[in-house]
Amino acid sequence: MDQIEQWFPPGTDPDVIQEAISKYYYSCTEVTPTCPVERTTLGYYPNRGINIFFAIGYFAALVTALVLGLRTKTWSYTAFVAAGCALEVAGYSARIPLSDNPWNKHAFETQIVAIILAPTLVCISIYLTLKHVCLALNPTLSRIRPHLYPFIFLPLDVSCLLLQAIGGALAASAALTNLRMVQHGNRCIIAGIVLQVVVLGFFGTTAGDYFVRLKKWIKSDQADPEAVELWKSKKFRMFVYAVAGAYSGILIRCIYRIAEMAGGWGNHIMQDEPSFIVLEGFMVLIPCILLATFAPGYLFPQMAARMSAHKGKGTRDGEEKQTVSPSAESEKSGLQHHTTTSGDEASPVQGDVDI
Repeated sequence: MDQIEQWFPPGTDPDVIQEAISKYYYSCTEVTPTCPVERTTLGYYPNRGINIFFAIGYFAALVTALVLGLRTKTWSYTAFVAAGCALEVAGYSARIPLSDNPWNKHAFETQIVAIILAPTLVCISIYLTLKHVCLALNPTLSRIRPHLYPFIFLPLDVSCLLLQAIGGALAASAALTNLRMVQHGNRCIIAGIVLQVVVLGFFGTTAGDYFVRLKKWIKSDQADPEAVELWKSKKFRMFVYAVAGAYSGILIRCIYRIAEMAGGWGNHIMQDEPSFIVLEGFMVLIPCILLATFAPGYLFPQMAARMSAHKGKGTRDGEEKQTVSPSAESEKSGLQHHTTTSGDEASPVQGDVDI
């Protein structure tokens, strides 16, 4: 039992006692005998070395994503990968001063908000890939019109982001005055992460269904030669494997976050640094490196061609101004073939918000 509980007469409402304890420890500014490290939300001194490592790793992924993405004009894909990496850099940079003083509230609030929200932005870049894969291989095999994928997954992902942001704001603003509001904020964060797992599961099911149907079509006599050539391309397969690896890492991280947040602030899972390092740090760093390094502009030129074409549309409807390397022209023709033969996919650019 906490020593502060001795200040209250027997029979005092436990919520009143707990709120008083929270207010007392919220006033702590450094580790002292009366404000021990064990009473912080983390419950430990974060390892300085590993947080410096993560900050450098995410910064390297950020620079790589910007250099490769801007060079090949994969605008939206690059923007979301870079934004996620930038938030992670801010989050792990904020954890560095916590290694000296775990009661540093500004550093704690910065790292908790940045690290919770960053993977949601990275997810958007993953969601964008399915549309372009379907259009480049065979859009008619998709149960959902490929152009609709961004309009399905992006709003859902933004909803996850808003739920977590609202929950974090409620918890931070009420931390000193209203313990119940903090609990509501925590539930809101959990709801956002649970929704994110559901959306990731829906995306994985949709993508898996498409690839099962695609493999059967590739092996049939009806398969288009350009699609078969792209399917067998080592570069394209590297890109698909990188996205699949990134997806798996983010999904594992989100499942871990549900378990971590379910016990409330300062529970035993949240205060276990090794699990945080592996299931949060590395499970997001690896996807960021994969998405930044295995850039679609070099491994999947059809996706880059569509994105750059949207930014540089000509004056005539359907006219495309694309910047593609000569070696990608044959693959590009496969994209045009499939996007024009489908009954509901007219032109890769005409009438479409291409992201």
